[in-house]
Amino acid sequence: MSLDEPHIDTYARGKALSEQVNPGMEDALRDRYDALVPGLSRTVVDVAYGQFYARDGVDEKTRLLATIAALTALGGQTRPQLKVNIASARAVGATREEISEIIFQMTLYGGFPAMINALNAAMEVFEAEEERA
Repeated sequence: MSLDEPHIDTYARGKALSEQVNPGMEDALRDRYDALVPGLSRTVVDVAYGQFYARDGVDEKTRLLATIAALTALGGQTRPQLKVNIASARAVGATREEISEIIFQMTLYGGFPAMINALNAAMEVFEAEEERA
């Protein structure tokens, strides 16, 4: 689906995708942040998921692996978002090995501390998966 089409409801598309890869995210954002920033939860779903993650040209898994790479290189302050995106990548078929290799590759751009912090975040996501299984 092209974003150039004026009839496309990016919020609806974003809601469908966000519920697929991160169920309950909008509700969690609303409960935590909307009292301070009204509409933040809807904006994240509409803009981040509806206008960026749902674009044509790159599959969801590739887009999420790119996001993991960027968050890794940015460093430890992105840990909460990194964990969410690692879980989302797993939901669309990314393997532990693919995620770990992407994180390792970011050593060249974010340094060893950023890579170690990101691997620790990934391990927490993987351990939570095992507990649910």
